[in-house]
Amino acid sequence: MSKLYYEAHGQGPALILVHGWGLNGAVWRPVSELLVEHFCVYQVDLPGFGQSPVQPELSLASMVEAILTLPVQRAVWLGWSLGGLVAKYAAIHHPQRVAGLITVASSAHFMAKTDWPGIQPQVLQGFAEGLQQDFKKTLQQFLAIQAMGSEQAKQDIRQLRELLATRPLPNLAALEQGLVLLQNQDLRAELAQITMPWLQLYGRSDALVPKAAMQQHALLHSEAEQFQFNQSSHAPFISEKQLFAEKVLDFARAIVV
Repeated sequence: MSKLYYEAHGQGPALILVHGWGLNGAVWRPVSELLVEHFCVYQVDLPGFGQSPVQPELSLASMVEAILTLPVQRAVWLGWSLGGLVAKYAAIHHPQRVAGLITVASSAHFMAKTDWPGIQPQVLQGFAEGLQQDFKKTLQQFLAIQAMGSEQAKQDIRQLRELLATRPLPNLAALEQGLVLLQNQDLRAELAQITMPWLQLYGRSDALVPKAAMQQHALLHSEAEQFQFNQSSHAPFISEKQLFAEKVLDFARAIVV
């Protein structure tokens, strides 16, 4: 298996941060500065993103297997957006390695259906087509959507772009396969298998994971704790960094890793 790139900072129990589609582990730098006083924070680059080499096939299973090669036996996993799918998969299939689960602006199934709120199919299809024409421009458009609706959208977009630029751009094949996961992956029927403490974090103005999805997740897993950031869209760890860190610390410090 290809070696996963990661950075580890701080001391204490392990906290693994898993980024979303199109980004890399550097996206966590601003908030990780507030977490390293209490945890050893691992910021990973998923395969094909940032400085991690691409894998022949990108799947939730392969991404989790890559993360499990970190020098950590048990950790709190925090996953954002697509990274939330990865973290949920780890919690379902490797519960002995996941002491606690935090998902951020993430859904068990991202695609909207008649009975399920989510991203309209034509939006993801548009991104898939855009990758073939100009994948750098498509990435920039996706960053803009992630901040749309936050109270400081322009500032958030600028910061996301700057963080993305600190590491190599993602591999095109990884972007394509990641989009397929967002379009097709469905963990709804497996959520009941998640037994460890689970904190679900959402942004009030999120266009990708709308408020109705938050309500649906409460029905699918009633024991999970939920919180909504009122001034945020899809990236509350950027828009409301201080409050985000407080919520993560309050939850994670109560867990014995």
